Amino acid sequence: MRKIVLIMAMSIYAYSGLTDFRTIEEANSAYKSKDYDKSASLLKSIDVNTPQKNYNIGNALYKNKKYDEAIKAYEKAEGIDESSRLHNIGNSYFQKKELDKAISSYEDALKIKDDEDTKSNLELAKKQKKKEEEEKKKQDQKDKDKEKKDKKKDEKKEDAKPKDDKEKNSDKKGDGESKKNDKKDEEKKEKKKKESKKDSKEDESKDGEKEEKPSDEKKSSTKQNKTKEQKEKMTKEEKQKKQELKRLMKKMGQKKTPTMMYQMGEPKNGKRIEDEKPW
Repeated sequence: MRKIVLIMAMSIYAYSGLTDFRTIEEANSAYKSKDYDKSASLLKSIDVNTPQKNYNIGNALYKNKKYDEAIKAYEKAEGIDESSRLHNIGNSYFQKKELDKAISSYEDALKIKDDEDTKSNLELAKKQKKKEEEEKKKQDQKDKDKEKKDKKKDEKKEDAKPKDDKEKNSDKKGDGESKKNDKKDEEKKEKKKKESKKDSKEDESKDGEKEEKPSDEKKSSTKQNKTKEQKEKMTKEEKQKKQELKRLMKKMGQKKTPTMMYQMGEPKNGKRIEDEKPW
């Protein structure tokens, strides 16, 4: 950046008294000692209003980083070296980062006079502007990407809401179906219980019949045993009769008796007297 130097114009001395001369010296001394606020205040206290005074006030304000006040002071300083005034206005805008105005002031100063410091500041201002534009583009792109991401997130959230509702509805349906299924299962269980009770009753009745059948079988077996015993008794009696008949026949053969009548069969009383003879 071009160095700003206080220009203490001789015209100030021409219209100043001894007191103003001392004030100007004090302002110049304060400026050199970097007390820019004191320097600007001392210069403003001088009653004389000249372009040189305003220019010097502008320089003190610029050094004190009061760029807006410095620009106003430079604008009132028309009449001094115009290229220097525009150069310093460009510097003030540059510090404010108003690069377009700074570039314009530098270009106007170069139209009046070719100056290496002004050229250097102009190139620096252009480079800074380009850099800021690129950064701005990057930032804008980032902002756009962020907006897209946020938009996608919002869309996903909106899409997720109906899904949640569907899931809730499906859950409700599932609950209803599960209740129906539970009811059906209970009905089936009741039916099975009834059927099992019925089957158990039938089994009991069958068991009763089975129990009754053995009793019938026992009865029949007892009857068979009785008939068997009777048959055995009859066979014993028949054997006895046959044996008796043989004995008698043998006896008769020995005595050679005439033909006789012999009652075959059982006596009426059912018993035979052994001593009783047939003739």
